[in-house]
Amino acid sequence: MKLYHFPLSGHAHRARLFLSLLNVEAEIVDVDLANGEHKSAPYLALNSFGQVPVLVDGDTVISDSNAILVYVAKKFGRSDWLPEAPAAAARVQRWLSVAAGELAAGPGAARLITVFGADFDPEKTIAKAHAILKLIDSELEGRNWITGSAQPTIADVALYSYIVNAPEGNVDLSSYNRVNAWLDRIEKLEGFAPFQTTEIGLRKAA
Repeated sequence: MKLYHFPLSGHAHRARLFLSLLNVEAEIVDVDLANGEHKSAPYLALNSFGQVPVLVDGDTVISDSNAILVYVAKKFGRSDWLPEAPAAAARVQRWLSVAAGELAAGPGAARLITVFGADFDPEKTIAKAHAILKLIDSELEGRNWITGSAQPTIADVALYSYIVNAPEGNVDLSSYNRVNAWLDRIEKLEGFAPFQTTEIGLRKAA
């Protein structure tokens, strides 16, 4: 397997994190986004959207971070991470959608402003970040993992990266006790791989 990756991308990190948690060997290929490698013809042949990550497994090419989580779980028969039961699978899918939607539009977008200079409204993105974090904190009441399962699923992996580095986008996590406990549980999992941080936003002030 080969994972096309960018160290500061939360999307890329969630794919790398899951491979690490499953102890799956993969060659990590860092894509030079600053010099436009993701828009080059060879890379666009792998992913026409010009985004990271991309997973190449023999003749199979999977783009989109959540699709990679699903592929890896299915390939290795890890129904503990992606349940087969309809209701349990639907609960996982619900949170994959949140990771691609509200989480990307909130903590993800707030971080894009400070780390990459994205032209978003900081006040609006930080407000969106706190709205989804409050919801997630509430959902974690009485739960160790976001779907309410006895063990983590790919839903937890999908949410982790942009939440843990939300402070880089000036999103304060200090009031979300259940979220912080959940982050700690993920970081204690065997095979955990940290997301690279930058000293920017609230991390700079820390």
